[in-house]
Amino acid sequence: MFILKGIEQERFFLYFIPKINIDPIKQKFRSYQKELLDNPFIPFRDIKKNMEELAFINHRLGGHHITLQGVKALLKNHKRQEPVQITEIGCGGGNNLFTIQKWAEKNHVKVELTGIDINKECIAFAKEQPQNKDIRFICSDYRSVMLLPSRQVVFSSLFCHHFTDEELVFQLKWMYRNSSIGFFINDLHRHPLAYYSIKLLTSIFSKSYLVKNDAPLSVERGFIRKEWSNLFQQANIEDFTCQWKWAFRWLVICRKK
Repeated sequence: MFILKGIEQERFFLYFIPKINIDPIKQKFRSYQKELLDNPFIPFRDIKKNMEELAFINHRLGGHHITLQGVKALLKNHKRQEPVQITEIGCGGGNNLFTIQKWAEKNHVKVELTGIDINKECIAFAKEQPQNKDIRFICSDYRSVMLLPSRQVVFSSLFCHHFTDEELVFQLKWMYRNSSIGFFINDLHRHPLAYYSIKLLTSIFSKSYLVKNDAPLSVERGFIRKEWSNLFQQANIEDFTCQWKWAFRWLVICRKK
């Protein structure tokens, strides 16, 4: 019995699992096809169902655990008596922030949490959740927000793949500029096994047409390791790490101090 971790897991799934026949463009290049969720006219009842299912998927496939790994890595040398600001861009219903809040309370870490999302109905939904009562939510395009840099961590989860490379270069610069401790990204690895697995699982278990359409498309819009290197290079950010995580996620961390 042996356990694979980190880069060993990535190499195993890339090289030892047989390749699945797939349209080469889905594997070699990011798709820029818009997800249904990117349509501003989607009824909120459908968005709500989408968020509920994504929260379940995130929990079951370790997405929240990866987010906590990013927080822990950046706060490793942080003095616990000093409160730290943690801001999520593209926060949706605030599920990631609530996960961080529970961890912080359990480990006696002082945090002040903020979620930013451009969708006013998502923000309204997040504010209505009893567990989010101590979290601040801002309805805005993240680009219009200027954060206080003091003791600030910025992150995103399953947000980057919604953008073009050009938009992501701007986003990386914004995250760097608005954080003092650093920032991290939790997003998808573009791989045939991930694509067909999520397509099969959502077709069987999902009751949301948004999830059924957007989940496999999200993988097509995801990233390979080299693309992260290129994006950070274009953003002129040198100090970062890119770790492969199960299940087909990237944890990208930029530590400023």
